[in-house]
Amino acid sequence: MVRRPRLYGPGELAALFGVSRQRVLQITRRPGFPEPLARLIGMNVWDADEVDEWARHHRPPRPTDGDEQG
Repeated sequence: MVRRPRLYGPGELAALFGVSRQRVLQITRRPGFPEPLARLIGMNVWDADEVDEWARHHRPPRPTDGDEQG
């Protein structure tokens, strides 16, 4: 049986990281972020396993609203 990769597009990355799609563009341009598996008209797609592995070690900081307890 052929293994098909799980894929993330910008919407899935936004949900995974809890950020806007605009922030997704910034994150995916960071050095070391996995290269897209495919570049389609209008969006890129990434191998979900590669992104999950990257996130385990480099999860981007989450935006704050200033109400955090310090």
